[in-house]
Amino acid sequence: MAKIESLHGTTPAEIFESGLENLGEIEAIAAAVLWKDGRVTAGWSNVDTANLARMILLLDEIQRRRTIDDLDD
Repeated sequence: MAKIESLHGTTPAEIFESGLENLGEIEAIAAAVLWKDGRVTAGWSNVDTANLARMILLLDEIQRRRTIDDLDD
């Protein structure tokens, strides 16, 4: 299982700064951007579709776990 870390509460600048600082360790990026005018753009870097799907499924899994934990409280 991959390690999933929350970026909740992190500013976009902090995320990009961390990415630049750790550039040598990053293999691929998938991102969605919510613009102030309500548009959403999304995309990914040079990653094959299987790994892109894995990245999305891992994000979905952690969100589902948090939702279940919230319901249990």
